[in-house]
Amino acid sequence: MSNSTVVKAGKANYMDNYSQFPIAIASGKGARLYDEDGRCYLDFTAGIAVNALGYGDEDEAKALNAVLSEGVLHTSNLYYNKRAVHVAQLLNEAAGSSQVFLCNSGAEANEAALKMVRKYGSATGRSTVISFEHSFHGRTYGAVTLTGQEKYHKGFSPMVPDVVYAQFNDLDSVKALMDGSVAGIIVEPLQGEGGIIPAAPGFLEGLRELCDKSDALLIFDEVQCGMGRTGRPFCFQHRSVKPDILTLAKALGGGLPMGATLAFERAVGIFSPGDHASTFGGNVAASALAEVVLSKLDQLASNAAKRGAQLHAGLEALSAKYPGKCGQARGLGLMQGLELKVPVRDVVSGCMEHGLLVCSAGYDVLRFVPPLVITEDDVDEALSIVDGVLSAM
Repeated sequence: MSNSTVVKAGKANYMDNYSQFPIAIASGKGARLYDEDGRCYLDFTAGIAVNALGYGDEDEAKALNAVLSEGVLHTSNLYYNKRAVHVAQLLNEAAGSSQVFLCNSGAEANEAALKMVRKYGSATGRSTVISFEHSFHGRTYGAVTLTGQEKYHKGFSPMVPDVVYAQFNDLDSVKALMDGSVAGIIVEPLQGEGGIIPAAPGFLEGLRELCDKSDALLIFDEVQCGMGRTGRPFCFQHRSVKPDILTLAKALGGGLPMGATLAFERAVGIFSPGDHASTFGGNVAASALAEVVLSKLDQLASNAAKRGAQLHAGLEALSAKYPGKCGQARGLGLMQGLELKVPVRDVVSGCMEHGLLVCSAGYDVLRFVPPLVITEDDVDEALSIVDGVLSAM
């Protein structure tokens, strides 16, 4: 099939809830994707921070083939399966947590975290959850309510009650909301959809102190910034602070849907049988790929640190070269953003025309979340393409 044939069929059959680019992906290898017409693209989007191992990874293929040969893709959570159990064990070892709930997405992981906070607070009559403006936590009702962006709420009111929003990186705004009703705080250590905004020094530590004083639970949403992307296995490990609950997804499943909610110390034992569930959570095939990703987590994080430093330096150079078109470059590891003073979609489209896939974040940020296996040459090539597009605008 051709690109045009697939795109035409998609427009005819999909709901109109995406603003998709007119290419249809057919295959991939390493950090390269190929469309139905055979054109090659250097991928710095990675399925929106999902495909950490890139494309055609041999260990992922072996893992999936092993599952297929056994004949069981799904068991439900009425029974154990060794791969899901191993994933939970590996997550607890890597993060320092004690218990894991496996699900299918970041939104599901955050829904579980919200229910944990509400149950924890119910014993003392507390239900309020503090989130942050410009945050993003998912599209289901609880998760989208936690998302502090009005554009995602428009037309869907009423939202879930007892969720309030503070200013990100402003501890005083959080303190102003800390009353006897607060059961928990949810925060991205590095905001993604809000514009690639890292937590300021001392901010996460300040939230930890506030939660400790008020017996509230602290949730770190690392759906996008976790799993090695920032140069550490988990983003919170850049700081001397731990959450009570950690949410993960995206890269965890190696390209298949998987999310996880991890419980530390005070959050251990909140759920009892019947409190929460996920039919496909811990799916055998997704767990097999998660085992592969987790086995390479330290290696991926190390490469993300090196290549992220290279990418960040290059973006800073572009910012200095084009002060009328670019603002600040910011991020951690291979989760980088470049503020633009020109339309972001025009830059995204220009990069695509020259064989580079990038995406946006917030209203004015060009986002770079490539596979965590990219090379030095890949980064140089991507920067060169962006440079050319900006120069021509």
